[in-house]
Amino acid sequence: MAKTGPQRYPGASTAYWHQSRYGGDAMESNVVVWHTTEGTSLPSYGGGASAPNFTAKPDFTAKRLVWYQHFDFDVSSRALVNRSGGVETNTLNVVQVEIVGTCDPATHKKWGSTPHLYTPDLPDWAVRDLAAFAKWAHDHHGVPLTSGVTFKAYPSSYGSNGVRMSGTKWNSYRGHCGHQHVPENDHGDPGLLPMGTILARAKGYTPTTPSKENSDMDKGDVFNATWDTDGLPAPEFAPDVKKNPKWTASSYIRSIYNAVAGLPGALSALRQDVAALRAEVAALKKES
Repeated sequence: MAKTGPQRYPGASTAYWHQSRYGGDAMESNVVVWHTTEGTSLPSYGGGASAPNFTAKPDFTAKRLVWYQHFDFDVSSRALVNRSGGVETNTLNVVQVEIVGTCDPATHKKWGSTPHLYTPDLPDWAVRDLAAFAKWAHDHHGVPLTSGVTFKAYPSSYGSNGVRMSGTKWNSYRGHCGHQHVPENDHGDPGLLPMGTILARAKGYTPTTPSKENSDMDKGDVFNATWDTDGLPAPEFAPDVKKNPKWTASSYIRSIYNAVAGLPGALSALRQDVAALRAEVAALKKES
């Protein structure tokens, strides 16, 4: 099958190019499979034996992702298990991306203050750069900016997780998914990757902007996109700013509720004050 469109992602390093050694099958990629490396450095991938097409490594100083490309966009890579007698995985029109980081909450806790990416809580600049890749894949290769699957949090995403595709669904799937969705595999990465937010950014709108293009988003994706502002600094008027310097979605909801809930009482007190003032004015008029 002929490859069409640009095969190199702009700016990606080819310092660790594995296609010369492992070749791969030419195809027209219409699916992006996302992984996490579960490490903090660029993996060797066994000299390329288990390499994806791309690796995205965080640069925390520059606040950007540094991209490495190991195979052409439309050439099969090697990061998926492919068992005999079943469906094709690596060679079924999929381009694979490894994110250097973790989806495992236990690993996230263990690494502590060591700078790392944790997929359920990605910084905005990481979402931005992942979205830029998704947009490029769409614009130049027609990969749909959709994800008809649910991303589950690790470790419940591991093994038989309820979201792994059947062979039939996998064969017809188009768009974005994770390692946790691929048949014949048991991995649970990339965990709770905010796919809805990434695709929203790739489509060119912020999560708070209404769109007609979110019919592919499941309930979890909509929630993540709606509350993309989690962790913003609390406003100055926040009564608990010292205890809670980083507000979440629930913080805003609680603040709005408390403010609205107090309005009926305040209005009743105001009416009583106005009535008392009218009575005083009427008494003064009679005395005069």
